[in-house]
Amino acid sequence: MIPKKLLPDIYLDDIYSIDLDGLAKRGIKALILDIDNTLVTYDDPEPTEPVAKWFGELEKRGISFAFVSNNNANRVGRFNSGLGCPAFPKAGKPSVKKINAALGALGALPEETASVGDQVFTDVLAANRAGLYSVLVKPIKDKKSLFFRFKRLLERPVIAKYRKETQKND
Repeated sequence: MIPKKLLPDIYLDDIYSIDLDGLAKRGIKALILDIDNTLVTYDDPEPTEPVAKWFGELEKRGISFAFVSNNNANRVGRFNSGLGCPAFPKAGKPSVKKINAALGALGALPEETASVGDQVFTDVLAANRAGLYSVLVKPIKDKKSLFFRFKRLLERPVIAKYRKETQKND
């Protein structure tokens, strides 16, 4: 049995598939964003041009955002250097401590915030534990280590359960 806390509210191909108008209709005013494999690959030290344009679209719509990453301060700081957004490295997700700090920095309530990430056992679980709308995106480019391959294998039944549940509701 798959616990509900592991199921995302929505599962999409990438950040560009997020319906920003749909988020607004849900009352979403803020985003908590993972960085690696969600916005860019591990190899991209800074936002790519398409990601920067997407950030611009968020800003145009009045959607604030913060970065909450399990990666280190150097990585998160470099990615955020040209943006100056609230950023929380070494988050320890699925812990909600840094998510709550990000909510405070954004002045946002959980019910008006979505979290976007690529991992079920960190991003989705943390978002659901914090009461956020959880958006799971397919990883951009996975690491090939045994640990990551194993983690992705464990995510498969969760994604299958999500697909089954959403097909029931259609």
